[in-house]
Amino acid sequence: MMKKSFPLSRVYSLLEPGPVVMVTTSRKGKANIMTMSWHTMMEFEPPMVGCVISNRNYTFNILKATKECVINIPSEELAKKVVSCGNTSGRSIDKFKTFSLTPAKATYVKAPLIAECYANLECKVVDTSMATKYNFFILEVIKAWINLSGKHPRTIHHLSKGSFMVAGRTIRLPSKIK
Repeated sequence: MMKKSFPLSRVYSLLEPGPVVMVTTSRKGKANIMTMSWHTMMEFEPPMVGCVISNRNYTFNILKATKECVINIPSEELAKKVVSCGNTSGRSIDKFKTFSLTPAKATYVKAPLIAECYANLECKVVDTSMATKYNFFILEVIKAWINLSGKHPRTIHHLSKGSFMVAGRTIRLPSKIK
């Protein structure tokens, strides 16, 4: 197999594993939405998620101050709204109104769920020790919601600047892990 050198600046496009998500936060009654693709599962029980949020993003200081958020998982139907949210700042606009998304009350956090997303994960920040140096937060999922339709959603996955792929068919293989 022939191979060629690959730019280090694009390595992330080879490793990007999870779906693009929309992180909602709320501070002083103002809700915000941030599009995020840099996240990873850290632990299964309790479920913990690690994520990178740039300290230049409006969400960074809100999350650091409130220590709570919702990870909303959109399907392919919301792709244009997901990208639009990621290309604007909540400092100057209300993204729920601007992009016609519906805030829904969460059970344990002040940040709203996005009703149109197929799943929503209410989270508390449990570790900010790497936030200053690496912009890395560790979140514990304290409540999870999923659409009752039963269909496997076609989630979107970020590859590189402006390029995405859509999750395809599901395959099942034997596993000894329970």
